[in-house]
Amino acid sequence: MFRGVNNINLDAKGRLAIPVRYREQLANHCGGEMVVTIDTEEKCLLIYPRPEWEDIQRRVESLSSFEVATRRVQRLLIGHATDIQMDGSGRILLTPPLREYAQLKKKGVLLGQGAKLELWNEEHWLTRRDEWLTDPTGLEIPDELKSLSL
Repeated sequence: MFRGVNNINLDAKGRLAIPVRYREQLANHCGGEMVVTIDTEEKCLLIYPRPEWEDIQRRVESLSSFEVATRRVQRLLIGHATDIQMDGSGRILLTPPLREYAQLKKKGVLLGQGAKLELWNEEHWLTRRDEWLTDPTGLEIPDELKSLSL
């Protein structure tokens, strides 16, 4: 559903305009109802259409809360999950805690990731992207990817 890199701006209230190419899909698929939460590995936000999020939340909740790492992910993902409604102008309003976590001020990058979007502070995205491109030694390629031909 979501592909590509989009440079976006947040206004003073913390609203961002969803790129036009995604708006109709979101309106048809979920009525513009989305869930935004934090990424537990990077300082960015994850934006899901509500149906996709509900499936993920069910799966995360079904995991044992007695496992320390699992409980941490449950607290972070579900605890930060915020229902967001796209307005008639195609904008969403991000709460201050979400903006603070991802260090979002004015400029951001919205990155399509198939069933979800990632929202990054522009500087942080450019730094991380360049690190990943120039230092592949820190990345162990899973066997599933080794057999994939692009």
